[in-house]
Amino acid sequence: MNTVLRILGYLKPYKKNITFASICMLFFVAFNMATIVLIIPFINVLFGNEDIVKEVQPEFSIGTAKDWAVTGMNNLIVSVDVITALQYLCLLILGSFVLKNLFHYMQIWFMAPAEQGIIRDIRMDMYTHVNKLSLAYFAEEKKGQLMSRIINDAKLVNDSALSVVHSIFRDPPTILGLTIMLLLLDWQLTLIVFLVLPITGVILAKIGDYLKRKSHKMQEAIADLTAVLEEGLSNTRIIKAFRMEKYEIAKYHKYNEEFYKTHVKIHRRKELYGPFTETLSVLIVVLILWFMGSRILTEQTDMSSGQFVAYVFAMLQLMAPLKAFGQMISGLATGMAGAQRIFSILDVKPSIGDKPDAVTLERFTDRIVYRDVQFRYSSGEPVFTNLNAEIQYGQIVAIVGPSGIGKSTMVDLLPRFYDVTGGSISIDGKDIRDVTLDSLRGLMGIVTQETMLFNASIRENIAYGDDTIPMERIEEAARAANAHDFILETPNGYDTVIGDRGTKLSGGQRQRLSIARAILKNPPILILDEATSSLDTESELLVQNAIERLIEGRTAIVIAHRLSTIQRADKILVLGQGGVLEEGRHDELMQHSGGAYKRLYDLQFAFQ
Repeated sequence: MNTVLRILGYLKPYKKNITFASICMLFFVAFNMATIVLIIPFINVLFGNEDIVKEVQPEFSIGTAKDWAVTGMNNLIVSVDVITALQYLCLLILGSFVLKNLFHYMQIWFMAPAEQGIIRDIRMDMYTHVNKLSLAYFAEEKKGQLMSRIINDAKLVNDSALSVVHSIFRDPPTILGLTIMLLLLDWQLTLIVFLVLPITGVILAKIGDYLKRKSHKMQEAIADLTAVLEEGLSNTRIIKAFRMEKYEIAKYHKYNEEFYKTHVKIHRRKELYGPFTETLSVLIVVLILWFMGSRILTEQTDMSSGQFVAYVFAMLQLMAPLKAFGQMISGLATGMAGAQRIFSILDVKPSIGDKPDAVTLERFTDRIVYRDVQFRYSSGEPVFTNLNAEIQYGQIVAIVGPSGIGKSTMVDLLPRFYDVTGGSISIDGKDIRDVTLDSLRGLMGIVTQETMLFNASIRENIAYGDDTIPMERIEEAARAANAHDFILETPNGYDTVIGDRGTKLSGGQRQRLSIARAILKNPPILILDEATSSLDTESELLVQNAIERLIEGRTAIVIAHRLSTIQRADKILVLGQGGVLEEGRHDELMQHSGGAYKRLYDLQFAFQ
């Protein structure tokens, strides 16, 4: 129930639409009932099996509603000839049908923004929330499964929400109105008929529980299937290089079969709703025909033939919303499974965020200090037990160390991609946990070893997220990154779309675009993970020149893989187990015979 209420909570922005839709729904119910009421005099006039006389019409009340309507219609009929009365009745029935359907459409028209707005808002909330989560969350979750929840689970919730909204604002008023009419026509028979409905409700509830359990398994199966698909498409080059096409196809087939089997079971059980409720409806109508037909033929009731036909017609009308209500339960059961998976994401609290009293870090003018920093990932050994380092404004600091020692982790702690588990990091004396994330990351530009580009134009990739930047500044950044010339050689220049992750460009071209993006941002602090990918000599020279221009005049923290970068660094931090083993300039560290840097240099950099 809590999940349903949370979904319905998304209707709050659409109160006006819901109000107008509810009014239209009431008119729809009224004209629907009027259509049924008009059948009574129509049948009586058509077959002429009753003497109709003019009577005094009683005052209207709930108790006299039936007599008030019948007397009023009879008085109208006796005031004219039979043919004219029949014409009046036909026009009234036609008008009632037209107005009923007009208000039905108006109700749908008003509800459309609310129905579609629910899923739009859920998707936006999910994507917004996911973007607020820390990197630690994504390290534990498969990207394909997250995609499945945002796309597939949201689709299930959409279908379920539409079913619920339709049923809530259409079926209860209809069921209530028709039930009142049936009670007025023959309350004894109506009570007998309604004794059957609780049995139906129990059976439908059992089916719904089954569907809910199975729907969880189905959504897990499709999430696994999406994850396998995403991995396969992302690693096409590796799959082909290792000739693993058959292996990947077999793996996909396995998950596809699991989804297929689960979906077949759910589909078979779900389709029980329609035949079951329809069979029940026919059974009830047959019982009514037999019971009331016998009473009319044996003159055990004062119900006229017109009232009898109206009763049967009203009961048939009642079956449709009851059947729709059963289908809603079916859709609700499967939709709730998706909703629970969606809310399991929305309920994850971001592990990194702003404190209530966080301040804005306007500028960087002095130093960055790592003091007694401790850190470990959620599962694993400690990365740092006592990391201490100081980076002065304007310095170029190179970070070196063996693979897996924590170089990337050290720089990831500065923009708070992860938070330290002990100690502190400060900028200009302010603990970075006490400043806003937006202002902290606004001071930094990051160029990763793996270039991150989007399936958009070159211009959009360089000016990422800011359409207001003048073209002159974009071209200036591209020139500084040695990218302008190759951009002009592409089919549409700066408007050339570069494909998913920039696949239409070479490795060196992608790196230069990434550098141009950082130059355009013009951050005071630069975090650079030098690329180790193999480039031809010319491309490597162009990239290196672009990096030197990027570093110039900034505080740069570089995970260094090139000897030239290390030699020009103002300070080198040599990482070892738990923290910094040595620090100093290249020449100073080389004088420490047997030192960590000297050993590392002899192993990694001596032949560059």
